[in-house]
Amino acid sequence: MAELDIGKHCQIESCNIKDFLPFVCDSCSGVFCLSHRSREAHSCLEDPVKRESSCSGCSTSYPCSFEECKGKELLPVICPHCEKHFCLAHRHQDDHNCERLEVPKPRMAATKELVQKIVDSKDRSKTKGRRGAKNSATAAKVALMKLKLHAVGDKGLPQTERTYFQVYLPKESKNSSQPMFFCSKWTVGKVVDFAASQASLKNNNNVSTAKKLRLCHPDTGETMPMDDTLLVLMSHPETPLHNGGNVILEYLDNECTGLQDVYEYITETR
Repeated sequence: MAELDIGKHCQIESCNIKDFLPFVCDSCSGVFCLSHRSREAHSCLEDPVKRESSCSGCSTSYPCSFEECKGKELLPVICPHCEKHFCLAHRHQDDHNCERLEVPKPRMAATKELVQKIVDSKDRSKTKGRRGAKNSATAAKVALMKLKLHAVGDKGLPQTERTYFQVYLPKESKNSSQPMFFCSKWTVGKVVDFAASQASLKNNNNVSTAKKLRLCHPDTGETMPMDDTLLVLMSHPETPLHNGGNVILEYLDNECTGLQDVYEYITETR
């Protein structure tokens, strides 16, 4: 059996010892034993080699691109729209006045006004106090107490899982609106089915050629995804639903994405 040749001899002639774990000098690249591994021990004549760190990004910091901000982050925080670096405080488009910040489209403003007209036209009981609410969240808190007294729903639902809405019914419905409560874990599809049964509405959502009963957002008028749960919609970062707020049920064609595709104007009130 052949012997394995392991290790190397020290390059110092007076030593020449075979070291199984030899050392290579960073400066002269010579091979030495443990005793002669240092530059002084083998009288190295070469200048020390300056090696670049293998971790090129370990100490890198990323300065914020926002004007007059001196903040830095150890990890890149890049705006997906303008692709610039920002600190955590200026990472959102609104916070750094993003050059690609989308300006609200005129259609969206018109749609919001249209939805308000729909709600106003159906709600005779709106009081001055409700109109004076500062925003949707505040108005929803005020309305929630009243809704809890009159809302219909599944009595078996735990109180902690109940979410209350004033449901505005389709324009051809006998009633304008009805207070209801649903399970916060339900999907929009289940909410629509339950609301239809409570209000005795025709529900042909399983018929491909029929108009579909859809749940629309009270601020944007857009249809809400049938697979989203109420919990998801209530935690939306920009246009959340509010417990005690409004939702709109309406029959829409399959290609419609919201109320703006149906109502050109509202001329009649109930």
